[in-house]
Amino acid sequence: MSNSVIAVDLTKLTAEIDVTQNQLVVVSDGKVTILNGPTSGHGEYACIWKDGKVLDVIKSERVRVK
Repeated sequence: MSNSVIAVDLTKLTAEIDVTQNQLVVVSDGKVTILNGPTSGHGEYACIWKDGKVLDVIKSERVRVK
């Protein structure tokens, strides 16, 4: 998990992110969390919601056997 937000403006409640990167951005209670993709390039992320907020993210990664 990385937190590569470029700029946060707390007065406007906005954040600037790098849209050239393939990543998943989760905003919960004003906190921005950026999740990079699986290192293998194949996988799945599932978000667990509670009371209308993202509580957890479950990451699974697929490994191809040749």
